[in-house]
Amino acid sequence: MFLKVLFWVLLCTVVYAYLGYTLLLILLAMIRRATLITKTRDSNPDTPRVTLIIPAYNEAECITGKVNNTLALDYPKDKLKVMWITDGSTDNSIDLLGGYAGIIVMHESERRGKIHAMNRGIKMTDTPLVVFTDANTMLNPEAIRELVKCFSNSRVGCVTGEKRISASGKEKAVGAGEGLYWKYESFVKSLESETGSVMGAVGELFAIRRELYEEVPEDTLLDDLTISLQIAWQGYYIKYAPHAWGTETASFSISEELKRKVRIAAGGLQLLRRMSSLLNPLRYGLLSVKFISHKVLRWTVVPFSFPLLMLLNIAILFDPGAGILYMALFLLQCLYYLLVVVGALLKNVKLTLKAIFAPYYLFIMNYAVIKGFFHFVLGKYSVNWQKVKRG
Repeated sequence: MFLKVLFWVLLCTVVYAYLGYTLLLILLAMIRRATLITKTRDSNPDTPRVTLIIPAYNEAECITGKVNNTLALDYPKDKLKVMWITDGSTDNSIDLLGGYAGIIVMHESERRGKIHAMNRGIKMTDTPLVVFTDANTMLNPEAIRELVKCFSNSRVGCVTGEKRISASGKEKAVGAGEGLYWKYESFVKSLESETGSVMGAVGELFAIRRELYEEVPEDTLLDDLTISLQIAWQGYYIKYAPHAWGTETASFSISEELKRKVRIAAGGLQLLRRMSSLLNPLRYGLLSVKFISHKVLRWTVVPFSFPLLMLLNIAILFDPGAGILYMALFLLQCLYYLLVVVGALLKNVKLTLKAIFAPYYLFIMNYAVIKGFFHFVLGKYSVNWQKVKRG
């Protein structure tokens, strides 16, 4: 009896984390639409002064493209400051940036991590809004305007853009998997934004009110989540701007993607430890429910549930009275792992049918969380980001 109860608890947790939570958000969004009085938006929103901060460690190969991309942004040039922070860079980044007028370049010889650079950069800004983006991320021309629009609501403290993975007709496992994942995540973020706050910004592109920034500990692994959730912690909304996007290429390979995911997983556990008060729905209400549903379950229970579900299912089937339902669930799990194997065998083959890689990418994501858990427990992580090779 205990095994069956545990099996169903874990199964319901997995289904809720990936499907049930999304359905809950859809329901809440429908209720909100039915009860909300629509307001006409200002067709000529303000254009406040903005600082665009770009932390960049040894990103010389990206600088020309990124600078040109920044120059193409549709925002008044006299209201947009562009600041590059190249701390620790040993390539020719500074020389390249020196060839462009109107760019602020901050540099320290010592490499102390991205969050140190961000903390230092924010102190040098005097604009009401600050936008963070990565050197290898290309923004659409309207990105800054679209982010700024959301701040017309004084209760909005942070706005996240959409992360996109550049794709072609055919993709390998890593590109197909990451692309599908971010389409799903963007859908969830749009629903979260409609019902209150998004569960964290994406580091590729997000904006904040300068006055709400709280200095982040320099050993922080997830700067984007930490900065944005600190703002939500203060009672402000994190909103999603779907028409502001940052595009980057997928990781070069699954092994490179795994390296990135393991660090993110360790960072998630670090964040959970530091922001454990967000687990209290009596204090934070829906924000807490979203935090638990979207982040905590994926960082803790769900990854370990997959192997446990298979083991429990096998143990239950040894009971002669187990019934056909448990056999059907066992076969479904076998099909999932079969598709994982197929994805692994084809991971370096470019296919048009990208969905075939979804089970394999899901498996890699959860494996990375388990590996990241042990890295966190054993302290096997560094604040200095190990650059991931991209396609």
